[in-house]
Amino acid sequence: MAGQTIIVSGLNPAAILQSTIGGGASPTAAAAAENGTRKVIPLSRDALQDFMLSIITQKLQDEKQPFYVLDLGEVVYLMDQWKSALPNIRPFYAVKCNPEPSFLSILSAMGSNFDCASRAEIECVLALGISPDRIVFANPCKPESDIIFAAKVGVNLTTYDSEDEVYKIRKHHPKSELLLRIKPMFDGNARCPMGPKYGALPEEVEPLLRAAQAARLTVSGVSFHIGSGDADSNAYLGAIAAAKEVFETAAKLGMSKMTVLDVGGGFTSGHQFTTAAAAVKSALKQRFDDEPELTIIAEPGRFFAETAFTLATTIIGKRVRGELREYWINDGLYGSMNCVLYDHATVNATPLAVQSNRSNVTCGGSKTFPTTVFGPTCDALDTVLRDYQLPELQVNDWLVFPNMGAYTKAAGSNFNGFNTSAIVTHLAYAYPS
Repeated sequence: MAGQTIIVSGLNPAAILQSTIGGGASPTAAAAAENGTRKVIPLSRDALQDFMLSIITQKLQDEKQPFYVLDLGEVVYLMDQWKSALPNIRPFYAVKCNPEPSFLSILSAMGSNFDCASRAEIECVLALGISPDRIVFANPCKPESDIIFAAKVGVNLTTYDSEDEVYKIRKHHPKSELLLRIKPMFDGNARCPMGPKYGALPEEVEPLLRAAQAARLTVSGVSFHIGSGDADSNAYLGAIAAAKEVFETAAKLGMSKMTVLDVGGGFTSGHQFTTAAAAVKSALKQRFDDEPELTIIAEPGRFFAETAFTLATTIIGKRVRGELREYWINDGLYGSMNCVLYDHATVNATPLAVQSNRSNVTCGGSKTFPTTVFGPTCDALDTVLRDYQLPELQVNDWLVFPNMGAYTKAAGSNFNGFNTSAIVTHLAYAYPS
């Protein structure tokens, strides 16, 4: 898009939001214009390419280390989508999906709260100046030391799905309110189902409510998770119906009125989100229309993270075997591409031939070859792409991987001494002039 302004890394995300979209809210374009601010927009493909080329040529001529670009405009766009489609559901971003501090700061500035699963994640969020009352400790089975820490810092809402968890919380954090995590009857055929590990079965609900009641702990509501990655949105229908039954069981037991429903995650941007939002709203109207004071929250992760990050890697080695081209890059399955292993993700790559074809860096119109792309470690498992079509490239050219924000750096390792935690994230945004 002509006239866009690109803001490079090194600036405070909250300050950027303050100067562009009006102090951290996520307004519509009309509201932004009325406030005298500019509505940031997602980077165009050409603008993203130009920005990445500027980083490569100006900052990485010598080291050529892999890096991410975080598109602030994409995050703003996604938050607008969420608020438009699910205005009555407060997002608690799942930190485990991508804990990049600048990304968390952006979400916080736009009003998101946070789903943390460990002491480390809570510390990460609190370090950004975020209040502990904006955190749900959404791990049904926590170490006692983490429960003690949550009590110390004032994180007072957590999940449980076993009697042992009740006893730990009663002992170490009796002021904490509880959400009973239930197992959905249908996990949505998600790539990463949650049901095998977490969630109370229907016959366990009443005993678990009684256990909390006997421990004099407040059960404020119910949570569930239909599973992550391409989940069938119809799973929300049954899960919300099951949650309503828990509310009714608690009322029959004479417990305090439940006020919170956590519909979990499983949201993916694009068509799936439109379908999921419709399913959630329909189920809420059918099952909870008689609960006007109900607080509804969710735990989206990949919805905000996946499409906001683009990864650039350097080709560090090459081998030719007939028509086959084999490239080694300086990131892989033990680093940012661990989403292939842990999240069953499919990655795609495009070239930036800054070394071999500067006049046509994207190699448009060039002949392509069957290609294998390896990560940098000495493990043969570290194979990023097989039978993938790419043009002829050389060492010190780059490969770019879009939509790399979900479950990437968060699970990286230092195998073979390749320290993925050192990968830099460059913040960028654009707006029409």
